[in-house]
Amino acid sequence: MTDAAYSHVIPAGEPWVHEIQKGQHFRIVDLHGNQAVDTLFYNAHDYSDRYSAQDTIRHQRNIYLTTGTQLMSTGGNVLLTIVADTCGRHDTLGGACANESNMVRYAIEKRFMHACRSSFLKAVTEWDHGMTKRDITSNINFFMNVPVTPEGGLTFDDGISEPGKYVEMRAEMDVLALISNCPQLNNPCNAYNPTPVQVLIW
Repeated sequence: MTDAAYSHVIPAGEPWVHEIQKGQHFRIVDLHGNQAVDTLFYNAHDYSDRYSAQDTIRHQRNIYLTTGTQLMSTGGNVLLTIVADTCGRHDTLGGACANESNMVRYAIEKRFMHACRSSFLKAVTEWDHGMTKRDITSNINFFMNVPVTPEGGLTFDDGISEPGKYVEMRAEMDVLALISNCPQLNNPCNAYNPTPVQVLIW
């Protein structure tokens, strides 16, 4: 986007935090395909009013996110609306990988591998606006494929995104966006190969 007011490439495994003003459009581009982008949104003026997976799912009656989805907050407010989506669907159930879950799901020696929750914590610490680990809640996994089985279980399958696919949102209020560009090497969410993504605001 040549008219973007802001453009940044987030390296694989790194966090990113930025405010988006009401009415601005926010796009995340999957540069290489199948990269999982763990994302949280907050009311920029009240961080306790944050993205709610439960309210978003209930509001739209769908467990997957795509064009037209309104991302709801814990206070019942619309944070952003997805206005364009070339991937097709995004996960809001799988959560963020953590050092502890790496150990439990894969092997004890995986505990010390970098994880999304660590990236989130690093970002809020560096942001230094009073946020703590208590502010890290259930997140969106853009571009991640987490099918739900008929029995109600979750499976982490190969990604369905491709290079250049994007999701674009319109901010319905001033929001704070927090991203961990997933470093996960243990499941096929990003083809075992974490890659950079681009974020644009205009």
